[in-house]
Amino acid sequence: MSGHERTAAEPAEPLLRVVRGDPTDEQLAALVAVVAARRAVADDAAAPPTPARRSGWAARDRTLRGVHRHGAGQWRAAARTR
Repeated sequence: MSGHERTAAEPAEPLLRVVRGDPTDEQLAALVAVVAARRAVADDAAAPPTPARRSGWAARDRTLRGVHRHGAGQWRAAARTR
């Protein structure tokens, strides 16, 4: 493989860093939960929306008429339901 691979012995870079104060474990957990929730909302907003599925009743192609056939007796056949 190419590039630098992280092993279990190497510590990962911290995602958050406390600059001032001495937060408790509960405060850090709350901060991580808020940051993760905001990230999830941002990821959902960035994702392309899925188009809504149209029902068969709302499909416009049902209203288009079919192909007209030319020939003897076709005017009669056009009035019959298919």
